[in-house]
Amino acid sequence: METEMKAIVFQLNKEEYGVDILQVRSIEKLQAITRVPKAPHFVNGVINLRGIITPVIDLRKRFALEEGDETEETRIIIVHVAESDVGLIVDSATDVLDIPEDAIEPPADIVGGVKAEYLRGVAKLENRLLIMLNLEKVLNPEEIEELKGFEENENGAL
Repeated sequence: METEMKAIVFQLNKEEYGVDILQVRSIEKLQAITRVPKAPHFVNGVINLRGIITPVIDLRKRFALEEGDETEETRIIIVHVAESDVGLIVDSATDVLDIPEDAIEPPADIVGGVKAEYLRGVAKLENRLLIMLNLEKVLNPEEIEELKGFEENENGAL
């Protein structure tokens, strides 16, 4: 039997990306983000999500893509990576798809302006290409530890 993965599809800079639905906690509308001093350039700050302080990163900045405007469609996808919840700002969350594992091919060096190290692969579907992210690489363990520090500082201050 062919194995499939369910993926949340989102847009970033007019490209379609996907993340494994098993890593997605929720999809939220954009809300006020509290800036954090000395945060890496791609960390916008933290949000208070149902009583939990959650760091939020801007994927456009993380991938060194052209910055875009926030719209009514802008979303924060809350993902669970390495024992932590992190928000990812995306242009829009558009779909949930079943993707056959054999449709995911290894990434080229750069896809859609994003370095291959951040990618799990590219899913070739009937009429679309989907850039599949490897969230463990998008946020490496040192950065996740640093983000946990922001959570603790903010929790202590609240």
